Amino acid sequence: MKKFLCFCASLMLTFTAASAFAVDLTGTWSGEIVISSGDSFQVTFTFKQDGTKLTGTVSGPQGDSLQITEGKVDGDKISFNVSFDGMLIKHEGMITGDTIKLTTKSDSGDFPGGAMTLKRAK
Repeated sequence: MKKFLCFCASLMLTFTAASAFAVDLTGTWSGEIVISSGDSFQVTFTFKQDGTKLTGTVSGPQGDSLQITEGKVDGDKISFNVSFDGMLIKHEGMITGDTIKLTTKSDSGDFPGGAMTLKRAK
């Protein structure tokens, strides 16, 4: 029984230590989105993370900054929405160090969605 309790305690400490080193996405990230037609364009995200809540803005070739809504960080997963021209564009991805791989999809056929890799600005 003592061995089991020691094992459980060490497991808890391991997970607590791992969560203490969780990445903070706050800052500027940029990359290129490639849409299904093969076209691409540059985007820049400015994230503000508060625990698991994610807010911020995104700017692209249109020039105006768009607000990030419903943003969440769950371990190495990220999700948020951006509204543009009456469309809701959903973003989901994975965080690995200073890289985020995102996929996008829209509730409208006007934006075909695509994939992008963001890098943290130094």
